[in-house]
Amino acid sequence: MPERRISPLHWAMFAAALALLIALPFLAKAFGSPASIGLATRILIYAIAAASLNLALGYGGMVSFGHAAFFGLGAYVTGILYHHFISGDPLFGVITGSNALLVTMPAAILVTGVMAALIGALSLRTSGVQFIMITLAFAQMLFFFFAALKIYGGDDGLIIRRRNTLFDLNMRDDTTFYFLCLGLTLVVFFLKARIVGSRFGRVLEGIRQNERRMQIFGLSPYAYKLAAFTISGMGAGLAGALMANYLRFVSPDMLHWTKSGELMIMVILGGVGTLFGPLFGAGALVLLETLLAGWTEHWQIVLGPILLAIVLFRSDARALLAKAFGRGS
Repeated sequence: MPERRISPLHWAMFAAALALLIALPFLAKAFGSPASIGLATRILIYAIAAASLNLALGYGGMVSFGHAAFFGLGAYVTGILYHHFISGDPLFGVITGSNALLVTMPAAILVTGVMAALIGALSLRTSGVQFIMITLAFAQMLFFFFAALKIYGGDDGLIIRRRNTLFDLNMRDDTTFYFLCLGLTLVVFFLKARIVGSRFGRVLEGIRQNERRMQIFGLSPYAYKLAAFTISGMGAGLAGALMANYLRFVSPDMLHWTKSGELMIMVILGGVGTLFGPLFGAGALVLLETLLAGWTEHWQIVLGPILLAIVLFRSDARALLAKAFGRGS
């Protein structure tokens, strides 16, 4: 099967975007717009989540409507560990809390990886609309679970008074945290490029194109899709942990199905099955929401038709939805 290559134009666009992202904090301070740093931080975090979803959605053909579960779970792992660090009470009487990023972030990735493996093991026994609905159901189950968990704030959420520590860096400084997110974004996209360009990635794309043919070749689509789904969930968990630190707050809204919809829209805006698309898609959606919210309080009414038009005129999005709702994934 042919290897998907990145065009020189896309490399040039990514290089330009990277140069802009590196210079952005300095430009923001020079032009007296420090809020731009926070906006860019959100874009980077959502880019990680969207890139993770794109591995399952764009390359594996798995239309998951439950990735908010992993995003929110990663955030809650961070918040819960901080909560027990402050209170001094061990979690389950055994696990001590922590406010160290080198502890909370791997913990968030590990927990979301296990949860993604469990959800994927059950969900991937179905396809098409059934797969979409099962992933959605699991996400909503976690949403209602944390909404009812009064010990961690319930509907009101959980406050993280200070960002997690990392060596001697001043994590309270928005510029420092921004460059941390930028570095992790580059790592995630590098790993994604390696995965997509590997034998595993080519097999995964072959499964997306024709699953029966790959079975004839003696490969197990279920095992490959489960591995991709698990890795995808771990990436979303990483993004959730970063978002919890950025907002210094965790709430059940992070697990709501609408968050899954936002991530899917970011993938579609940037281009389904593209390497750098999620970065541009995340930037487009966050900036569009910010601009429209500053224009009118009813910005969702304007955003909806814009996104609908984009989806209808994107051939890759139409093909993906037709496969999901038509003859299965």
